[in-house]
Amino acid sequence: MAEIKFTSKEHENFYKTMLQESGNSDSYHRAFFYCIGISDTTRRNAKRIFDIAQDRIKPDSLHEGWQTGGTVRLTRLAFNLWNGYMEQGEERMSTPYEMFDCSYAPYFYEAIKLRYPEYCRELPKDNGRDR
Repeated sequence: MAEIKFTSKEHENFYKTMLQESGNSDSYHRAFFYCIGISDTTRRNAKRIFDIAQDRIKPDSLHEGWQTGGTVRLTRLAFNLWNGYMEQGEERMSTPYEMFDCSYAPYFYEAIKLRYPEYCRELPKDNGRDR
């Protein structure tokens, strides 16, 4: 697997700590904790977003006062990568058009690669041939 790109040392430490605390490093947990670790705000509110003891997301956290436009996008992507979650009545907010319209987008690709490592691979060189 390729080297994971983190936003900061704090992001990397959070990711490793949360995987250890959860006791699970499958692709679901890796993508989720990577994603919510992108922002300092979501790192600080991780326990409001995810219940470690129950191993489940907390969808109500999307509407808490600390959320910003960017952190809501992070949380939505993390939830969607976790179990396909889309907020009922707000499905359009989980489309790439809405979610990737922020400065975190380059890191979203990293989260997707962590969740789907079997599909995220280098493509063969085109060699100039038409398809």
